[in-house]
Amino acid sequence: MDWILLEKEEQLPDIDRASVSRPQLIFKHSTRCSISSVVKSRLNKGTLPAEIDFYYLDLIACRNVSNAIAAHYSIRHESPQVLLIKNGKCVYNESHSAVYMEDILDAAG
Repeated sequence: MDWILLEKEEQLPDIDRASVSRPQLIFKHSTRCSISSVVKSRLNKGTLPAEIDFYYLDLIACRNVSNAIAAHYSIRHESPQVLLIKNGKCVYNESHSAVYMEDILDAAG
């Protein structure tokens, strides 16, 4: 799995710009949560779709970035959580055991 590390608030405008030409996915992962580990494992199965950029945020190490994401996209923080960004807006978000690659792909289409 080739994740792009999301570690700085300054990366959000870059994600917005890139989302104009291709969907961007942010995965907010808590390294202390077993459900989050299950979701990460589920997403790591197989090859990531080439048409989406996948960002990985370690919530424990970068809580300030998680807060900035919630404010920037007007989406309530949850963990684990995925946000799909298209044209600078969050068009899909899901959390906990409801995160599935098939749903992400449907939303990206």
